[in-house]
Amino acid sequence: MTERELKSKTKSVAISVARLSEKLPLNKVNNTYVSQILRSSASMGANYRAACRAKSTTDFIHKLQIVEEETDETMYFLELLAEFNEKYKVEMRIIYKETETILKIIVASIKTSQKKLDNSSFEATKNQKTKIKNK
Repeated sequence: MTERELKSKTKSVAISVARLSEKLPLNKVNNTYVSQILRSSASMGANYRAACRAKSTTDFIHKLQIVEEETDETMYFLELLAEFNEKYKVEMRIIYKETETILKIIVASIKTSQKKLDNSSFEATKNQKTKIKNK
């Protein structure tokens, strides 16, 4: 998935969550959970966009880890809302699957970036040792 496609997908989830939240009945439980899920779902996209502008691989990984947390939180609140809103379970399941797809992509990106970082650190250390040895 391209950067542009993932930006679009995270935005789409935030919009879907917002539209769903407008349909849910007003009560203490929904109000509390909706407040949280609106923040976490919007934060997924905002933090992914920030990750795309990262200054280094370490910065990129750190920002993606925030996206991972916010995505997982969004899934958690979808699970909770589904328990109290049977009428909207199908719609929530669709949003949940989209969010789960994003989570899998983010986790894979973190692992790939971490491997690249580890490999570059190894190479840097190896090059330093070679320089010292050749002196």
